[in-house]
Amino acid sequence: MSPSPVPQPRAATVRGALEAELSSAPETGLTAKELSARVGISEKDVAGHLEHLEKSLRAGGAALEVIPSECLACGFVFKDRKRLTRPGSCPECRSTRIDPPAFRIR
Repeated sequence: MSPSPVPQPRAATVRGALEAELSSAPETGLTAKELSARVGISEKDVAGHLEHLEKSLRAGGAALEVIPSECLACGFVFKDRKRLTRPGSCPECRSTRIDPPAFRIR
């Protein structure tokens, strides 16, 4: 059994670090996996933090932009999806090859 990795010390809060990363995100945005690696939290925790960050940004006049998931098999775009997590399967072709959503601040 390998030892657990030790997280790097943070100078900012998790949401502050997420906001900083999303502010400097490229046009294509950053996925939850990329954000988790950059901020040092688990990928599963990213969606919960993004929900709270979205409310904070809205109060400050900014917005969290979600670049929707897309099915790699048939091209279906999940544009009406409200959840910030990756869908399990495509409603059109039932494929599980789904490109995850990406995020950025506008």
